[in-house]
Amino acid sequence: MRHLINFKDWEPEEVIHLIDTGIQIKKEPSKYRDALLAKSLAMIFQKTSTRTRVSFEVAMTQLGGHAIYLDWLTTQFKLADIGDEIRYLSRNVDCIIARLKRNVDLVQMASASTVPVINGCDEKYHPCQAIADMMTIKEKKDLLKELRLVYIGVHNNVCNSLIEACTMLSMHITAVTPIKHPSAQDVELVENAKKTGLYEETLNVNQAVKDADIVYTDTWIDMELFLDPRFEKEKKQRISLMMPYQINKRLMKESNALIMHDMPIHRGYEIDGEMIESPRSLIFTQAENRLHSEKAILLKLLDKI
Repeated sequence: MRHLINFKDWEPEEVIHLIDTGIQIKKEPSKYRDALLAKSLAMIFQKTSTRTRVSFEVAMTQLGGHAIYLDWLTTQFKLADIGDEIRYLSRNVDCIIARLKRNVDLVQMASASTVPVINGCDEKYHPCQAIADMMTIKEKKDLLKELRLVYIGVHNNVCNSLIEACTMLSMHITAVTPIKHPSAQDVELVENAKKTGLYEETLNVNQAVKDADIVYTDTWIDMELFLDPRFEKEKKQRISLMMPYQINKRLMKESNALIMHDMPIHRGYEIDGEMIESPRSLIFTQAENRLHSEKAILLKLLDKI
């Protein structure tokens, strides 16, 4: 039985297979219409979501299965032992996807579960997003090896999973991250990435962008905190520090790079509207590909591919 918590126990060939399967599913969705007939997916959400919830629920429907949405606040997960709840839940379903605030809770779920557990996002990793991203790049470029991706923004869970995915697939990744989110820190991941020679860090954003094939950004402030008055002071500090790193026409004037953002977007902050709508933007294709790549993940973990 396999879980997808991050990529640490996955081989490059397995991830490539997921990417290629996602592309194939997108081309021939009808071929997989009954692949998960009578299978059930439990979807546990402690964090808010649009793309993760929609893509997994639609994926199960289009594969012939069924998805059950479980809000953390309206179930016993808020009150009971996580391991006990998962031991019960995994006796009823074939797979679990959880979008949680803490990676340690996700690891506990995987340890207690008798069915595969998928990380739908936690504070350290976002592997489903990274697989969709790699699928989108391969669709556009026909390859991944030796491409150069530059991530600009806060070093967070998305950045970690991109570092893992890029270095295991022989892509070069540069992180331009003036802010490093403490809760996302994974020293081992970063050190291992540096050893590959495919990962580097810089604050010279203009030089990094000139050499890039893909420029990728993410929100500077978690959606749950953006309108929270208790976070207002830190929000202003972050915006002041990060505005010179905004993806805009000025920054991209000497670059031919494709533009990516995992969404949700704060327009006018990490990226301006002109770059979102640019012909070089892959943002909405990238978001769509969550559906196709997550079908591949489900089929892999349920031994259907």
